[in-house]
Amino acid sequence: MNPHLITDRLQALEVQAVPASCSRGARWLAALADGAPLLAGYCAAVQVADATLAGEAARYIAVAPDPDNRFARVRSGEVGLVEAWQLARAVQEVIQQDQATDVKRPIIAVIDVASQAYGRVEEAYGIHQALAGAAGAYAEARLAGHPVIGLIVGRAMSGAFLAHGYQANRLMAFDDEQVMVHAMGKASAARITLRSVDALEQLAASVPPMAYDIHSYASLGLLWQVLSPPDPEHPDAVGLALVRAALEQALADIRSGNDRTLAGRLGSPHRQASGKVRALLRSQW
Repeated sequence: MNPHLITDRLQALEVQAVPASCSRGARWLAALADGAPLLAGYCAAVQVADATLAGEAARYIAVAPDPDNRFARVRSGEVGLVEAWQLARAVQEVIQQDQATDVKRPIIAVIDVASQAYGRVEEAYGIHQALAGAAGAYAEARLAGHPVIGLIVGRAMSGAFLAHGYQANRLMAFDDEQVMVHAMGKASAARITLRSVDALEQLAASVPPMAYDIHSYASLGLLWQVLSPPDPEHPDAVGLALVRAALEQALADIRSGNDRTLAGRLGSPHRQASGKVRALLRSQW
């Protein structure tokens, strides 16, 4: 399914640049891309910049809030129909442009996403397909040999995280209370589990998959590194140098191996059962 065609049909967008001060994701993308201009042709919420990493060409992608978005459910950093298809487009462009090259460009997903868009319009027009298109594009890039690095600088919630960054070869996150990873917000999770938010937080203290803090998430073996920049909210010289160094290390680590799968995420003690289930499925199927 062609992301260009789908987004054209969804809306005729008047492309505009979103100020880099509007969100963590936008600020860190602008800093890491060293002020490179955002590529034209994308909706306001999807920010794409071509810059460098470790001296080689790289593509940086982030999702930012768009208060003027014509879709009401996609104004606070969510990933909606157009955003998901254009994320897919941003990644597919790199895959297509690098088909004939031996060294594939790295793709850096700067992650600060509230959730996928929840709404009747989104459901009617196939938000599940749009998100799958974005996730599939990232997976295709990884399997094609593009080093894909996910940098979680803020929220990484729900289907938006699955569509933007979760398929990365290496995932990193800031050690900060504003950084959280989960399938849903606390209020929603409390309703689903028939608990109060306080009771949910007490449960999360002993069950890492239920927790929201980044250290609990790291204990699941899904993060390659946890970073501590001096000011996670605003990139300064020290923080920027720290994050760039980590991205360069991740790139070198990916380039040094041939494994393009995500099997390394199953090494945590908390993931032993997952590893056993997969082994059994492979033996039986």
